[in-house]
Amino acid sequence: MSEDRTGRGESIDLHARRRAYQLVRAALSDDSNQEQGISAARSLAAAVLAEAGIDGVAEVAVDLSMRLASALERIAADQGLAAVDLAEVWFVD
Repeated sequence: MSEDRTGRGESIDLHARRRAYQLVRAALSDDSNQEQGISAARSLAAAVLAEAGIDGVAEVAVDLSMRLASALERIAADQGLAAVDLAEVWFVD
């Protein structure tokens, strides 16, 4: 099976999901050296581009966005906030 339901009415390619996971793991891998995590994530993103082109990068971006939105919804619910308000705090200066 090449697709999996995200729970939001979207289908995401499982390869894109695996790559998204690898990108997050790379970013989280070394708390003491953020630059190393960023470098690893960039390398993985470049690999996605080389393997699957811009459509593959778009799939990974969509998967990451959907998962981040889901996480923000859970955090916001725990804090009694609207998810869009929490997203604004996280992303807008």
